Amino acid sequence: MSAANLRARVRAEMTEEIKTVARRHLATDGANLSLRAVARDLGMASSAVYRYFASRDELLTALIIDAYDAVGTSAEQAAGAAAAPLDKWLAACHAVRDWALANPHEWALIYGSPVPGYQAPQDTVVPATRVLLLLGEILADAYRGGHVTERPLTGRFADELRPIAAQFHPDVPPRAIADTLAAFFQLCGAVSSELFGQLNKSVEEDRRGFFEFQMRGAAAQAGLG
Repeated sequence: MSAANLRARVRAEMTEEIKTVARRHLATDGANLSLRAVARDLGMASSAVYRYFASRDELLTALIIDAYDAVGTSAEQAAGAAAAPLDKWLAACHAVRDWALANPHEWALIYGSPVPGYQAPQDTVVPATRVLLLLGEILADAYRGGHVTERPLTGRFADELRPIAAQFHPDVPPRAIADTLAAFFQLCGAVSSELFGQLNKSVEEDRRGFFEFQMRGAAAQAGLG
């Protein structure tokens, strides 16, 4: 291994170690990360951490992108293992919930309250849309396969969605975009409600079943069923 390759490998490993420690801090400090605290846990001088991440915001961005990519990958793999459109839809939704339950602090980072003073850069946009686009692709494929018939959509927002639908795919109607957005917001709300305690003292025994009830409702609204 050349010296350059060795340095790159060491840098990559150190970068991952810093992010691992930072994720632990999410559990105790929320998004109020301190590079100094991360450095202390690593036994490093804070100046050494700055060689890997120039600021707290740069570290937050790396964690946010990783989280979006992780939940996106989980959803895509689950949907890819299913066949029928409704099965793909439900598999993707359950994968998102399962990931969130396993990584609640990372879910809070990407779908919780905005981090004060943090402005997400353009680098986060593509990872952030992976689950949304997956649901859109499932629904678009259902339209193209004749599993969903086009239904009317009225209102000024329908006019706003038409160019988005045309950009997404020529034969996808605006209704599919509206249904995808509505389902995505319902998915995020359902998961956050469970994680943040809003189901306490209501649904206690079968939260997975209640979640599927909600996602089947979103699917039915979108014309899948």
